[in-house]
Amino acid sequence: MRNLTLGLLAAAVALSGSVAMGQDKPLLGIVSISATEANNVRYIQGATKAAEEMGWQVNVVDAAGNADQANAAIQNFAQLGAGAIIDMVFPFSSIGAGLDAAGSANIPVVTWGGGLGSTVAATNGSGGPMAIPVVETMVKQMDGKGSILALTYRTGEVCRNRETQMDEILAKYPDITVTKNEVRIPGYFEDGAQYANAWLASHPAGNENLAIWGCWDDPAIGAIGSLRAQDRSDVAVYGINGNAQALENIKNGYMTATAWQDSFTEGYNMVKMLEEIKAAGTGWTPKAAEVAAVLVTKDTVEAFIAEHPEAIQ
Repeated sequence: MRNLTLGLLAAAVALSGSVAMGQDKPLLGIVSISATEANNVRYIQGATKAAEEMGWQVNVVDAAGNADQANAAIQNFAQLGAGAIIDMVFPFSSIGAGLDAAGSANIPVVTWGGGLGSTVAATNGSGGPMAIPVVETMVKQMDGKGSILALTYRTGEVCRNRETQMDEILAKYPDITVTKNEVRIPGYFEDGAQYANAWLASHPAGNENLAIWGCWDDPAIGAIGSLRAQDRSDVAVYGINGNAQALENIKNGYMTATAWQDSFTEGYNMVKMLEEIKAAGTGWTPKAAEVAAVLVTKDTVEAFIAEHPEAIQ
């Protein structure tokens, strides 16, 4: 895997050089919202493994949470004649310029968590369904009342959908108060800690049921740092994605639950689908190819790790 965390000009130069060295291999361009985040890394690893089996070369551009950079990266891949392009997490509605460029060059674009729409050929990793078991567990453990700090991120389609799902579930529980703070990419660990500090100051221990929910694991893990620094063991913490740090925090009693997303398999399966998409051409029907999430709690984490040792590597 080549993780090109560069400015777009430098990325374009690097991509051109790579294509020149591997002209006999189709190019798979991957545009990641955060190529160093654990779940993104696993997806890229799965995609790269499948691409290598198919004889494709892979180039990754880290758009660092910036939709303009994502559009420019997709346009660069289109100009280079990529065989296919993967958009990781940016919603299809925010990459219109990139989709137009790829469409003009007859290059299929698929998304991980970016949804189906416009000219997107396929998607997986959709956020909403993965939030359901975590939010339902959180509400049950709170006995339907108390306060929640929700750490959100609205630039990514996955987190938007997870937040929407949370809102729909919590609408049935008027005795739960929600405070929302949006984190940044990069900066989600630091923002999670900072927002938790401020929220904890107005939510002392012993008054009510308290929980912190991250639309993915990392902001919630940032909040755990604040909880531990303040010796606040009264706050339950929930994440989504099931990265190695989250699983370790559940084992050690600092996180309450997460939903493990098998992003390696999602990346692998999506790339394996590309040749079918390309062969079908205009006859292809866009579709979602989802991989179900697994709820992990303190009661199930040991058995889960025994079954999925790769999840903590």
